[in-house]
Amino acid sequence: MASGERIFVQAIRRYCAERGITVDVRSDGWLIAMRRGPRRRFAFGYDIGLNSAIAHRLANDKSATAEALTLAEVPCVPHRLFLNPKLGVHVAGADWREGMLAQLAQNPQGVVVKPNEGTSGRSVFKVTTEAELDRAASEVFSMSTGLVISPFVAIEEEVRVVLLDDMPLVVYSKQRGSDWRHNLDAGAKPVLLEDGEVRAACAKLAIDAACAISIVLASIDVVRVNGEWKVLEINSGVMMEALGKLHPELVQAAYDAALDRVFGELRHER
Repeated sequence: MASGERIFVQAIRRYCAERGITVDVRSDGWLIAMRRGPRRRFAFGYDIGLNSAIAHRLANDKSATAEALTLAEVPCVPHRLFLNPKLGVHVAGADWREGMLAQLAQNPQGVVVKPNEGTSGRSVFKVTTEAELDRAASEVFSMSTGLVISPFVAIEEEVRVVLLDDMPLVVYSKQRGSDWRHNLDAGAKPVLLEDGEVRAACAKLAIDAACAISIVLASIDVVRVNGEWKVLEINSGVMMEALGKLHPELVQAAYDAALDRVFGELRHER
């Protein structure tokens, strides 16, 4: 295996090697072709292709996810979308800045500004003043077609649930470090949750969220705010790099289960 190769790529290589599946890794591991017989299956980024196109797009859009969950009456953290004004007034609207200021005024404890599509915790800003809002919006709009604003909430606990259909493959909490965010890329540590009330509550909420957008394989972040669990976001690509360094067997087993589904579907197509 190549030095420095992502755990996701290593897991696919190991799975395929044990089952006689041909693997062709391209683009530094961001595109992987897997072939058994005449048919190929692809992994792209952290996506192995089990989700429909619409489920994938919904999950990758924080605003759309929040809207879909609200329609399904699944508790979630709201995310209000603002499109980049460079797209033009007919797309972004003429009063986008006033709308942002209204969000800030409605949330005196502050708001969180971040790109509408996931960035692993990068370009995420806690904002409490108009000047901070303008700086955050300028930075996010410099690299994104849209941003979302959500109320800043005191997160008591954050848990990630990796689901395949309605089966929780992995459930772990994110233990925050010195950073206010719970992102693993920002220094948070993954800690596996034992069977119990918290794990069961998080798994049930994640399953409800997955059903709301008809997604098959996902990692779903849920947070506890004022004692109530809510969905923060849904990720169509399942990244377990940090967890894989601590629990490689568990991560391999999770990817194996998902890939079994991929190649099980391939058998049914013949």
